Amino acid sequence: MASVTVPSCLVRVRCPNPPGGYAAVHVPLVRWLNNKEESVRADITVFSGSAHPELAAEICEQLGVPLQPTRTTRFANDCLEVQLQANCRERDVFLIQPLVPPVQENLVELLLMLDAARGASAARTTVVMPHFAYARSDKKDAPRISIGARLVADLMETAGADRVLALTLHSPQVHGFFGVPVDHLHALRELANHFRRYDLSNAVVVSPDLGNAKEAARFAKMLDVPVAAGAKERLSDDKVHISAVIGEVADRDVIVLDDEIARGTTVLELMDLLRKQNVRSIRVACTHGLFADGALDRIGAEDDVLEIVSTNTVPVLHASPKLRVLSIAPALAEAMRRIHEGESVSALFDTH
Repeated sequence: MASVTVPSCLVRVRCPNPPGGYAAVHVPLVRWLNNKEESVRADITVFSGSAHPELAAEICEQLGVPLQPTRTTRFANDCLEVQLQANCRERDVFLIQPLVPPVQENLVELLLMLDAARGASAARTTVVMPHFAYARSDKKDAPRISIGARLVADLMETAGADRVLALTLHSPQVHGFFGVPVDHLHALRELANHFRRYDLSNAVVVSPDLGNAKEAARFAKMLDVPVAAGAKERLSDDKVHISAVIGEVADRDVIVLDDEIARGTTVLELMDLLRKQNVRSIRVACTHGLFADGALDRIGAEDDVLEIVSTNTVPVLHASPKLRVLSIAPALAEAMRRIHEGESVSALFDTH
């Protein structure tokens, strides 16, 4: 029988004689790589704020690491104090905290978590922010108005954020507000996998506005269907006007795609216009399903709405027989693993 040479590498190890001495030994390469991977993975530490601990627990289950405890205390003067109750020294720390209602409370808690990690000598601190509520405040569209997204990005960096992992920011320019590296994920693959279960031979993806048309076009390409978009004008926070739908939607099965549904004003306005163009059916999809002020009930009450699909970037506080919630935890966990191990995150979106 022919002999087989097992690849090995020269490793410097500590030996007892003499005390403190070192020796060079050959170790099988496969065993060395496995041990090295285990030691690297052991350096990851994950904490969650109060905003969405269920998602954090699911992410940690996917990663195969424990979710470390955090204690948040409120003093008599209403100030918060945060303690990270696990070792952070020279570790790769991930803080999971979507900015969801109560947004200001969760933001301050996140800033205090960042400060605590920096004070505990974390090697690197990454904010995992599935939903960035202030992303909608991204431009100066009125006199003397604040740009909240840029300010909050500065606050996180000042508090100690070394990196940000975000999901479906409201607009591309928000990415540039951060002075630290940002890995910007999307949930189009999870949504597309869901809708591929249906007959899409007569389907069309419709974006409520031209600002989201690029994402809708990418989503439509993943489903191999055409795309259309609404011409929307926002009159106020709770009032919009959609004057027309650009694209062919008559007698088609429509998938309305939006990044976020809060009050549902835009979606309801768009559906009124789609009905006038005699669409066959409507399904609604979004990444961030906030569903504030009874939006889920209002959208679900429409007879021609067959389904409402969202991900769990925010806590699911409302129920509806038409609501389907998809988990984004596997995608976030894989992105965190790639960040930790120095691999490409953009490869997650390679279509080949």
